[in-house]
Amino acid sequence: MGLLNEIIGAVVAEEVLDKADPNAGLLKKGMAAIAGFEGEKVIEEKVDEHLQQNQQADDSQQ
Repeated sequence: MGLLNEIIGAVVAEEVLDKADPNAGLLKKGMAAIAGFEGEKVIEEKVDEHLQQNQQADDSQQ
């Protein structure tokens, strides 16, 4: 679900900017969309790392 999550991150970031600054220009909206897209990738990587660490810990305890 990587691409779908990244698209959702971009849309959410642009919507948040619209709520915070209704007069934001196209450049700001584009930057917000890119930040949301890239930020979601980082969050997804961190979640995957955390899940892998938990799996490794569970495997080592058995």
